[in-house]
Amino acid sequence: MARLFGTDGVRGIANTELTPELAFRLGRAGAYVLTKHKESAEARIVIGKDTRISSDMLEAALISGVLSMGVDVVRLGVISTPGVAYVTRKIESAAGVMISASHNPVEDNGIKFFGGDGFKLLDDVEDEIEQVLNEPEDRLPRPVGAQVGRVSDEPLVKLYQEFLMSTVNHSFERLHIVLDCANGAASNIAPDVFRKLGAKLTVLNSEPDGININVGCGSTHPGTVQAAVIKHGADLGLAFDGDADRLIAVDSQGNIIDGDFVMAICAKSLHERGELDNDTVVATVMSNLGFVKAMENLGIEVERTAVGDRYVMEAMRRGRHVLGGEQSGHIIFLNHTTTGDGILTALQLTNILVETGQPLSELAKVMQRYPQILENVRVRDKEAWRANPRIQEALAQGKSVLGSSGRVLVRESGTEPIVRVMAEGPDEQVLQSCVHAIVRVVEEELGA
Repeated sequence: MARLFGTDGVRGIANTELTPELAFRLGRAGAYVLTKHKESAEARIVIGKDTRISSDMLEAALISGVLSMGVDVVRLGVISTPGVAYVTRKIESAAGVMISASHNPVEDNGIKFFGGDGFKLLDDVEDEIEQVLNEPEDRLPRPVGAQVGRVSDEPLVKLYQEFLMSTVNHSFERLHIVLDCANGAASNIAPDVFRKLGAKLTVLNSEPDGININVGCGSTHPGTVQAAVIKHGADLGLAFDGDADRLIAVDSQGNIIDGDFVMAICAKSLHERGELDNDTVVATVMSNLGFVKAMENLGIEVERTAVGDRYVMEAMRRGRHVLGGEQSGHIIFLNHTTTGDGILTALQLTNILVETGQPLSELAKVMQRYPQILENVRVRDKEAWRANPRIQEALAQGKSVLGSSGRVLVRESGTEPIVRVMAEGPDEQVLQSCVHAIVRVVEEELGA
C-alpha cells in the first residue's frame, strides 16, 4: 500500500480522494497520536484553512474527528500555513493542522500536521498516525458526555501579524509595493501588515470566492504582478501562493526575482551582519548553478538537499543553519520561525531594500542566473524512471553532453504524477536539445 502522507501532508482531489470521511479519521488518529502524552490542559489542536471551497467541508470533518477523541480545537479560520505553525507554538498547543493544497488548483486540497513545536511532523510520527488510521476503529476511545472536545474561535491571526511586523526594523513608507495575494490565505493578512508598516500598496487578487484561488495569479503566475508593477510604476511586486508559504518577487523593471535570488540577497545581508550562522545556506538540487557560484564568491557554503522544504528544514536543523529554501519561493528563516513563510520572506526582502537604499534590481545583481530548462512529463508511475534502462541511458548521455559545464537532473514530483527533467548550463540550445531527448524517452516509456 502506498504511503498516505506525501512530502507535504495528505493531498488529493477534495471529496473523491481526500474525502470528509478520511478527514474525520485523520482527525481522530492525529489527535490520538499527538496528544497521548499531553496533560489535559495542553491537549488542544489548532486548525486553520485556506480559502478554497472544499476547506470548509474538510475543516468540519477534521474538527469532528478531533473532538470525538475528547481533544479541544482552536479554530483559526482562514490563515496562512506558517501562521498555523506560529500560533501552534505560541499558545503551546499539542499540534496544529493546516487545510490547504498550497499552489495546487482549487479541486485539490490537503491536510498538513505540525507538532507542538511548530515544525512539520517527522516521518515516523506521520507513519504512526497512518498506522492508527489503518487499524480497527474500536481501538480508539469514544468519550461521551462532558468528555468530548470543545471548539473555540479565537482571533489569533492578529498575534501572527504582530509577530511578522516584529521581524523588521524599518518603515516602508517610501515604497510603493504591489501585492498579489493569489485569492488565498494572504488576502487579509499581508495587506494589513504592509499598510501598518507604512507602504503604499496596490493589492491584487485579494477577494477570494472559494474557487478563484491561484487562478491566473499569485506566485505561480508572476506575469500578473509583473504587469501591475510596470503599469503603476511600483518599486517592487510581491506574489504569494494560496497558503502564503511561498514568495516570488518582481523588481521595478518587471524582472522576476525567484527564490534563488531572494535567498542570495538575504544570505549576503545576513553574512555582512555576521548573522549567517556557519556561513552556510541550505538549498535544493533545483537551485540554479548561478546561485551556487554567487555564494562561493561571497565565501558562503551551499548545502544541497532533495526537493521539498521539509528536506531543507531537516538539513538546517541538523547543521544549525539559519537560512534555506527553494527556487520556487519557499524560504525558511530559522532564526525567526519554524517553516517557510512567504509574508515573512517578503518583509525581510523589503527591509533589506530600505536598509541598503538600493532598488531590488540592484540587489539582484548578487547572482547571475544560468540558463535552465525544465519540462514536466505526466506519467503512469512517477518512480519507474529510476529503474528504466532507456531513461537511464538517455540521462547518462545528457550528462555526457553537458560535461562539467552544466548538469542534468531527473526527479519525480512529490505531489503529482509527474516526472521533471531539468538541465542547466551556459548554452541554452544545448540544454533544450538535451532535455527534449530525455523527455521524449520518458514519454515513450512512461507517458500517461
